[in-house]
Amino acid sequence: MNPELNRVHPTSIPAPERPRRAARLLGALALGCSLLTCAQAHGGATTSSTSVSELPVGDGHVTDTPQVGNVYSCSTTFRTGGARHVGDWFHGETWNPLEKPHVQGEVFWPEAWLKLSATQTLLNVQGNGLPVNQPTGSFPIARTDPVYAYDTNPNPITQVDLNFDIPLEPVRAAQPGCLGLGMIGFTLTGVAFYNALDDAGNDAAAHEVQDLCNGHPQGKGQYHYHSSSPCLPGADSNAVVGWALDGYPILGMRDAGGTLLTNAALDACHGRAESVNVDGRTYDYAYRLTPEYPYLLGCYTGEVRSETTRDIRSSLGPPTPRGPDGRPSTPRRP
Repeated sequence: MNPELNRVHPTSIPAPERPRRAARLLGALALGCSLLTCAQAHGGATTSSTSVSELPVGDGHVTDTPQVGNVYSCSTTFRTGGARHVGDWFHGETWNPLEKPHVQGEVFWPEAWLKLSATQTLLNVQGNGLPVNQPTGSFPIARTDPVYAYDTNPNPITQVDLNFDIPLEPVRAAQPGCLGLGMIGFTLTGVAFYNALDDAGNDAAAHEVQDLCNGHPQGKGQYHYHSSSPCLPGADSNAVVGWALDGYPILGMRDAGGTLLTNAALDACHGRAESVNVDGRTYDYAYRLTPEYPYLLGCYTGEVRSETTRDIRSSLGPPTPRGPDGRPSTPRRP
């Protein structure tokens, strides 16, 4: 099979003006919505759409070694008590993203910005963690929002000033690396990617009630995605949509022929060997989004620089104090 070639130029995304909204997105938008509709509504571009109505729940698919269809997690201790967020969108061992409710609101962030600049060996990433040209829901979740019955996320979305480097030429690790519970990559719209787990070690996309773009903030206010987003241009195509912290690109859900990729086509880290060209640089490996768990990465194929994780942690400040059950001991309330 001939290697696939992808050409993008993600060198800089400036702070946008607030885009005109031809129509408000419906509150029922979910992972399985038409990505074409979402991209058009928010100024993005894609060529096809993915509609998924029933997905396997990923609970229990977290391991301490790399395995296809699992998250190889650095953390082995999670919040006790099981998933808090379970509703009518669960059907036994499956869940329906089209039935899952979403946090109300459509908030744009005109101050959002992301800048990528290449040095001789590194790609420098600067931004404020807010989505460029894309909306979020209204957080903290209001008590008047119907989803408050399922999820009481008390965190507001805040700017997180990021300034870190990833390798221009990723180095394959001798053994795949585990994923932490924080930032593991980022989108070309400036949003952090987290792995597929919530703080209980369960399937975050299935359990946590998120906004119209499948995002929400964590305890420090960092807005992030645990899975693909209907507001992420290129997610339903063969385009580069972001980067992992090890320096390898993250591509959309379809191959060059338009075939929707599944876990069966990917390795334990949720990627595969393929030729990807970005600004004249050729990569021999890429991670892939999929509709099914673990959605993003399963582990790191490349080496992550210690300086990268240090700089990201520094931007978030000291850890949030947590009680014996693993939950924040002094959460912020609406």
